[in-house]
Amino acid sequence: MTDGYFDDESVMRRVYRERAVALAAPRALLMQAAHPLAVSGLLAHTGALDDPYDRLARTAEVMSAITFGSREEADRITREVRAMHRRVSGTLAEGAGPFPAGTPYRADDPDLLMWILYSLVDSAIVVYANYVGALDEADQSALWRDYRVVGRLFGLRSGDMPGTLPELREYGAAMLSSGTLVVTPWARTRAREIVLAPPVPLRLRPLVEAVNFITVALLPDPIRVQYGFLGVPPLWLRRAIVRGGAEYVRRVLIPVLPDRLRLVPPATRAA
Repeated sequence: MTDGYFDDESVMRRVYRERAVALAAPRALLMQAAHPLAVSGLLAHTGALDDPYDRLARTAEVMSAITFGSREEADRITREVRAMHRRVSGTLAEGAGPFPAGTPYRADDPDLLMWILYSLVDSAIVVYANYVGALDEADQSALWRDYRVVGRLFGLRSGDMPGTLPELREYGAAMLSSGTLVVTPWARTRAREIVLAPPVPLRLRPLVEAVNFITVALLPDPIRVQYGFLGVPPLWLRRAIVRGGAEYVRRVLIPVLPDRLRLVPPATRAA
């Protein structure tokens, strides 16, 4: 398909065609939930933390339409998302970090949307690099340029987003060190339930535990600590195990998997 916002030469399609990148979704959701206003304005109001798997499925559907669909389809689905955001506003019932009780929020706030966008692109880069293949500076820069298109579709203006990859990294580092990100008790409880105790059949628990293990290991340190994911094994060992598993997947498994198993269906249909 060539009438979309992206084509097969784009880094956006190269990244999101890989099934392994689905591992980025729970990491991104936990990052989003670490922002008190995002929790109230974009997650709690939309039921994302009450039905997180539905939220993850909707996010995947929207990203698939933008990445692999036509411009008409991408415009339609993001128009619906923007309309939903415009209907959501309120004030914080309880203070959280730098935000006192009564702080107003709205779901279409550019600052909140930018944090959501950052969580998506950063998680995609981290998971792709670990489980699929290297993304050099040029690739990451191209992916961020693609994501700026996504940001505009969600209502952000060019000036609301970092212009370059170094500026994006500066934004992420500033957010992680600014004190803006505060995991509230409500978000911590619901997020831990999301990660540690999803409602799945017993036969799928080993797979869920593996994904949980990876998610916790790949979270940015300041966010991981606030969630209280400090148990055993120690973080250094957890990360070593994840690195070893990722190396096996990247070097041994991914190169030999047939496309029907390795790639998401929209990628094969769009080709």
